[in-house]
Amino acid sequence: MPDLRNYPEGRGVLQARYIKDVLVEYSIVKSFRQRVAAAALTTTGLGFTPCPALPGVRWRLIDATLVAIGGNATTSTSINISGVVAGSAVELLAVAVAALTRSAVVRAGATNAVVLADGASFTQQDANTALTLKAIGATLTVSTFIDFFIHYVADPA
Repeated sequence: MPDLRNYPEGRGVLQARYIKDVLVEYSIVKSFRQRVAAAALTTTGLGFTPCPALPGVRWRLIDATLVAIGGNATTSTSINISGVVAGSAVELLAVAVAALTRSAVVRAGATNAVVLADGASFTQQDANTALTLKAIGATLTVSTFIDFFIHYVADPA
């Protein structure tokens, strides 16, 4: 008989379920791509939320990539991916707009794409908290869109 345990937890078959109309598949690396309008990444709004706050779910960032579309990003200081760890808001990735030149691929950890020390950007976030993408400083201009690629895992709380 085949061993169906999911190492290291040993829970058997992976669990998948809908929570608030979002399919959550625990312990599976998933990829998400979205072309986000620059106007949506305002400093006053919520920005863009690829991983919403869900009860019983702890998001874990694996990797992220940003690409400026339609021109060089200007005006803002950075585009950040934010989360919550130990009850405090943290910037998991801060990409300086200087790196977001038209069509340049900027990955987490590259020049001008700062992650937290000691791999802390890639640890579990608090349960029932979201991962968000937002502009820091001023509203993003010149670029019409930011292509946003994220690899993430949903861990049970």
